Amino acid sequence: MLRFRPKEDLGVLRFRPKEDLVTVPVSLHSHASNVPTLTGPNFSEWSEHIQFTLGVLDLDMALLVEKPADITDESSEEQVYNFNSWERSNRLSLMFMKMTIANNIKTSLPHNTNALGYLKAVEDHFKSADKSLAGTIMAELTTMKYDGNRGVQEHILNMSDKAAKLATLGMKVDESFLVQFILNSLPTQFGPFKIHYNTNKDKWSLNELTNMCVQEEVRLRGKGHHTALAVTQVAMKKKGKVKKYPPKKASGPGESSQAHGNNGFTALNIRKETELVHGIIEMVIRDEVMNEF
Repeated sequence: MLRFRPKEDLGVLRFRPKEDLVTVPVSLHSHASNVPTLTGPNFSEWSEHIQFTLGVLDLDMALLVEKPADITDESSEEQVYNFNSWERSNRLSLMFMKMTIANNIKTSLPHNTNALGYLKAVEDHFKSADKSLAGTIMAELTTMKYDGNRGVQEHILNMSDKAAKLATLGMKVDESFLVQFILNSLPTQFGPFKIHYNTNKDKWSLNELTNMCVQEEVRLRGKGHHTALAVTQVAMKKKGKVKKYPPKKASGPGESSQAHGNNGFTALNIRKETELVHGIIEMVIRDEVMNEF
């Protein structure tokens, strides 16, 4: 049953009686297996799992309050109990954190007998790593492009996940910026869709954008058609220049030309793309001339 403190007690941290404490398993290994091992760049994820797990086990007292005053002969029963509870929480929290840190990192961390102090020392140790990771994720978020291999909804979820990771690293991406990043990542097939958004006075939320993009993708797939490209007349334009490839001449008497096609025609290698991109199967003409078949 959940217990709530009355308003008048909000400024005073009170602890439950001993008989109400959650029984903690003797071994923490089963819980440690659910926490990702701290390797460096994953500090934020590791710290979140550590605090959550210790909270569930009712062992996070040492992370929430300062160490109580030492026990004296004049200490009350409640003060003695609070001190012993904090000591137990501090000891087990330290053990639990060290169990989930890679050995090569553990040896480089400063010695600290206070669980909260130890957690802060680990955080300070990896601040620079978090900054580097945040820069990498931000670069990925701003340069991502939708390639059509997966649905547009999954693409948007992937970008939203990167924005959420940035938030855990202290770099919150405003929803309006995320919406714009997603629009910028869409290909030219979504051109009319993006024009509609830019000319609309109302701004879309992330959920609204996702729904609209899914509908637009369905519409584009419904209009999908095969595009056939034929090889016809003498020249092929590339970078503003016209190139003409005559057929091969016979190398000797009695030998016929090995070139395919009539004189004045360009032989091209035509490759059919197998991937369905926005409902259109593309035929791509490569600019490699086939001299022999």
